[in-house]
Amino acid sequence: MRFSTNGYYVERYVKCDCCGVLIYDEGITVDDAEGVRLLFCSAWCREWHAQKRAGVESPQVELPFES
Repeated sequence: MRFSTNGYYVERYVKCDCCGVLIYDEGITVDDAEGVRLLFCSAWCREWHAQKRAGVESPQVELPFES
């Protein structure tokens, strides 16, 4: 989500290209093989999308923390 310069209103809504969650900060930008710029909310979404594009039917990505 990008706020206006004065911060009073939302200028545009920015969503993760993997899960669709609103991104409030800069996010993680990646250029894919076709030259399309993608924006992700987390490293997890970036890795999941990379595995899916590589042909993995059910991507398995470890969580960034241990339980």
